[in-house]
Amino acid sequence: MTAPHLSADAGRLPPPDPTLSPYTGYTRAHWEAAADRLLAALRPYAGPGLAQYRLPGRTGHSGAWSDGLEGYARSFLLAAFRIAGSGGDVGPTLIERYATGLAAGVDPRHPEHWPPITDRSQPMVEAASVALALHETRPWIWDRLPDRTREMAVAWLGGFVGATANDSNWRLFQVITEEFLASVGGPYDRAEIDGGLDRLDDWYRGDGWYTDGDGRKFDYYNAWALHLYPVLWARVAGHRADPARVATHRARLREFLDSHQYFFGSDGAPVHQGRSLIYRYATAAPLWAGVLADATPLPPGRTRRLASGALKHFTDRQVPDEKGLLSLGWYRPHLPVTQPYSGPASPYWASKAFLGLLLPADHPVWTAPEEAGPVDTADRQLALPAPGWLLHSTAADGIVRLVNHGTDRLPPPPAASDDSPHYTGFAYSTATAPEIPPPGEPPGPDNRLALLAPTGPSRRGRIHPLYAEGRRAASWHTPLGPDGDERLRITTASVVRGPWEIRVHRVEAPAGTPVRAGGWAVACDDVPPLALTGEAWAVARRADGLTSALVGLFGWDDGTAEVARARGHNAYGDHSAVPVLTAPHPGGAQLLATLVVLTADPLVAADVRTGAGAVLVSDGTLEVRFPDGTPETVTPVPDPG
Repeated sequence: MTAPHLSADAGRLPPPDPTLSPYTGYTRAHWEAAADRLLAALRPYAGPGLAQYRLPGRTGHSGAWSDGLEGYARSFLLAAFRIAGSGGDVGPTLIERYATGLAAGVDPRHPEHWPPITDRSQPMVEAASVALALHETRPWIWDRLPDRTREMAVAWLGGFVGATANDSNWRLFQVITEEFLASVGGPYDRAEIDGGLDRLDDWYRGDGWYTDGDGRKFDYYNAWALHLYPVLWARVAGHRADPARVATHRARLREFLDSHQYFFGSDGAPVHQGRSLIYRYATAAPLWAGVLADATPLPPGRTRRLASGALKHFTDRQVPDEKGLLSLGWYRPHLPVTQPYSGPASPYWASKAFLGLLLPADHPVWTAPEEAGPVDTADRQLALPAPGWLLHSTAADGIVRLVNHGTDRLPPPPAASDDSPHYTGFAYSTATAPEIPPPGEPPGPDNRLALLAPTGPSRRGRIHPLYAEGRRAASWHTPLGPDGDERLRITTASVVRGPWEIRVHRVEAPAGTPVRAGGWAVACDDVPPLALTGEAWAVARRADGLTSALVGLFGWDDGTAEVARARGHNAYGDHSAVPVLTAPHPGGAQLLATLVVLTADPLVAADVRTGAGAVLVSDGTLEVRFPDGTPETVTPVPDPG
């Protein structure tokens, strides 16, 4: 079978529909066109056998052979949603393209054959996408394959049986692959399938939240893996799935979506936190999964508004790029946002966002008018005790902010502590990204409190959550560094209101130790952000008005204020800037309070200092005041008990 190039016009977006979709203008036709554009752009990078897609970019740590499989498998998932969602009415080209590639990939004699599935190998990840795609396209591809090709496909996928997967979301790749094998009469081990699903139960922390393996590993893998794969497994398993287990997965997904809807800004941007962010709008996948599984608390119009908002956010920012490709980055290519395993085709896990195409065109999720998302209509705050997070968003600028007092992506003790810019910052948002200096350089100052030493700043490392409730959250950590002293401790309590967060720290350190606090990093590509400083305050402001401010409310009288600048450290733009306060520690235990502001509301940005303050009311307790005059009493907990 041959597969000619798709039309160069494939994927041209239709005009927006403001009646059906008043928030995004996007309809099902936009999703189909976006899928077609991605698939058409990949075709020139396929090998002659259509089993290897060798895209430009840095090779992943598994090597180019594995990267080529990744290009096929992840784009096949997208093609499968497009094919199945149209009932096979996509013309023969797309179907033939992936059927041809499959035949070559599973044939060990073919020059483009795929690497085998072995213990903890990258092909495990890709096998699950191949299995899912074959399941969803069964009438158009699997059922029409020659017997010999099906036998070779079963043999390749069967490498999973008896193999050892990483003890994380990878266990679900084994579940999916072996369940597909069971559905086609191939080899499988029911104990391995059940064991993977049992392991998922071990990681459940309540309120819809899983950790991705043991420890406090909360991120978007909760969305695009740990909730998604159980829904897809149930589709593959059919009558073989335990109804009680399926019901449990659905109930948990429903709880998760009740909070996941708060993670999208009014411009569609997801909160920028965690790893594998190159998957971008894959954050929308569980929204569709909830509809597919009848496990969503959201009305159909809101589901589409949130999912389409995420797709439109990146489309409006030239994602995919001028060649129609998804790069290793957030908007532009930016390798610091990747992981060592990320290869040129890794971003195509974004295909999961197109899961909604499996829903028929006349489903209410496609036909109901868009409804507002949570951030569109009012200021919100939401405590998430399981991950130790506190969300607060503002309708005036559409920004969602995540305050982090519980997620560090570390295995349980006694494993060594470590630090990651995407996990151990105090806050993340839909309008900013953390600073990521080059390897070997000290961590950036943004959303950190660090003790400074000649060898560099301390790091937050392991986070010990204390509480997350109402508008408050707190945690403690041992400041890590080359000169770290495990007897030291920093306890931090956050309280939020509208666009503001007040952080109160109880810092134990030797006298004279410089203490540095950083606010949000704002970044852009064209011109460096404006910098303003004064007595115990600093502001960084982008040309479009996005403003980051840090105001010392207590304990900063003898300090200095500055705006730290960098180039190439931020996924949101080449030029970045962070407001910073530094002051000497008097010794013993000291209270420090800062007002931390991220806003695009000109009324808030006009004067971030007026009205805010803090006074000591008793030993270890501050009464703080927000700029609107609202008072709060804050006592950082000195001992977690």
